[in-house]
Amino acid sequence: MQITIDLPDNLQITEADLRTELAITLFQQERVTLGTASQIAGMHQMEFQQLLGSRGICIHYDVAEFEEDLQNLRNRGWL
Repeated sequence: MQITIDLPDNLQITEADLRTELAITLFQQERVTLGTASQIAGMHQMEFQQLLGSRGICIHYDVAEFEEDLQNLRNRGWL
């Protein structure tokens, strides 16, 4: 999905910053998984987890997310 948003010119935020903040918000609201949030932010999942930790945001990690992570590792040939 692609969304276009017109922002004021004086707003000093980069696209990367906006994507990161959106990913964090969606993750906190439990609307996306950790893996999906890291993809939205354009970060490796470990990097995104570190960012969450630096902001004191709890990582809710359930069995479905664990299985998704395992499948991603299998798809990359790491398992």
